Amino acid sequence: MEWTGEGLLIGVRRHGETSVIAEAMVAGRGRCLGLVRGGRSTRQAATLQPGNTVQLVWRARIEDHLGTFAVELLEARAAALIADRGRLYLCQLLCDHLRLLPERDPHDRLLGLALDLLDSPLDGIALARFEMTLLDELGFGLDLTSCAATGVTEDLAYVSPRSGRAVSRLAGEPYKDKLLALPKCLTERGNGDPRDIAAAFRLTGYFLNEHVWGPRRLDPPATRDRLVEMLTE
Repeated sequence: MEWTGEGLLIGVRRHGETSVIAEAMVAGRGRCLGLVRGGRSTRQAATLQPGNTVQLVWRARIEDHLGTFAVELLEARAAALIADRGRLYLCQLLCDHLRLLPERDPHDRLLGLALDLLDSPLDGIALARFEMTLLDELGFGLDLTSCAATGVTEDLAYVSPRSGRAVSRLAGEPYKDKLLALPKCLTERGNGDPRDIAAAFRLTGYFLNEHVWGPRRLDPPATRDRLVEMLTE
């Protein structure tokens, strides 16, 4: 078995004395793992860094095996990320998020969004929307198109913590203490103020914890709070 593809490195861990297991999001193939023989060498170290885009050749005798990767660097981001604390936190968070996806299940929409985030200035709204897309791709998408109670599509101000559906300001007013705030930056174009962006991360964080981190007994990524603080100062 063999295939060739372009991917974003999202993780590298040691394997034996000289090798590593690399993890990458590959276009059309999803999250894939492979053994890189000699991956701990000085020559390979600069290439095998999360955040880099690489060309991969995967080989295995049987499709279900781990297989091996031959890796060629296409776009080096790691050095620039290390030099910028905010972008480094962003890369670490994106990699943590992408590792939540099932193995070998294509998620090209998320891969594209991740690459856009890595190659652009820090953008809190874009990152919050990435988390919304992640929830959607995992099967827990929010419905922010119309009010769950009345069906109206205007003045949506809340989100039901149970259904993940939007609620209008009028319908939600009697229950607002039990509802989550719906920031305008998630439903309208344009820039949000720091409070709006913070509310967006509270919303996505709630549903990630409710449906993903909590059930899997995972702690939220350590870099997330630090990055959100930087984005909402």
